[in-house]
Amino acid sequence: MQIAIVTISDRASRGAYPDKSGPAMETWLSEAISSPFAITRRIIPDGLISVRDELIALADHCDLILTSGGTGPAERDETPEAMREVVSKELPGFGELLRCASLNQTATAILSRQTAGIRGRCLIINLPGNPASISLSLEAVFPAVPYCLDLIGAGRVETNPDKVKTTRPAP
Repeated sequence: MQIAIVTISDRASRGAYPDKSGPAMETWLSEAISSPFAITRRIIPDGLISVRDELIALADHCDLILTSGGTGPAERDETPEAMREVVSKELPGFGELLRCASLNQTATAILSRQTAGIRGRCLIINLPGNPASISLSLEAVFPAVPYCLDLIGAGRVETNPDKVKTTRPAP
């Protein structure tokens, strides 16, 4: 199982401040996933072209890509637009659930344009840029991730039931 974590931030990519969302995703995954996996980490600037090109390059050898950032209404927030150019199938339920879960934390969650989609045998999920929202977001959507990976022919992932209870149909 190959997982990529992509932090999308102009300031973090320039070194203006440390990336906190990438490490938060990695920590959460290490607690939630019980099967072997490897992580590739990237920090890239905002923008349609940078996000699109990085997602395409990673999707060729990853089963799961988690992004953080670039989903708001600001001018440079173009992660959803890049996703539309990258994925063959959008999975809007992920974004709907992410926004619902985040509304319990902040009223500004309605400004988020998170989504998810499939490119080949890779699932790509956009998470919020706020590091404090990473755990909440992953707890909300990850129960469906292992079965989605099964359905698209990606690597199999098993989870720690004390951290996340996955949903797979009975054989």
